[in-house]
Amino acid sequence: MNSLGNLVRNLTLAGLLLVVMAAPMATPALAHAIIVSSVPAAGATVAGPDIDLAITFNVRVDADRSKLTLTGPDGSSADIAILPNDSPAVLSGHLTGLKAGVYSVRWQVLATDGHITRGDVNFTVTP
Repeated sequence: MNSLGNLVRNLTLAGLLLVVMAAPMATPALAHAIIVSSVPAAGATVAGPDIDLAITFNVRVDADRSKLTLTGPDGSSADIAILPNDSPAVLSGHLTGLKAGVYSVRWQVLATDGHITRGDVNFTVTP
């Protein structure tokens, strides 16, 4: 076998060896936090002026490092206090004094996989 053939064979073997050695170090990717359900539901119309909020995720989230923000029909935003609850996969709060219009709850959570994910739940309040 010529020297070029030996080089190709050695590089191929080295590559295979690296793959075999790295395989045990690979860990399966854990799922990012995604919403399983929310109250109010996305796109729902609810009666105000006071509503309970609950967002349920597919994994446990770190409530201390998570954030909920309410944006109202006039574009103003305010943080929502996250209330304690029994489920580590749920963030809950209580919204008061809501006027008629479209609202958005922006959520940002730290999931068990160590990743921060965020999204919005939009709903409409009627008087």
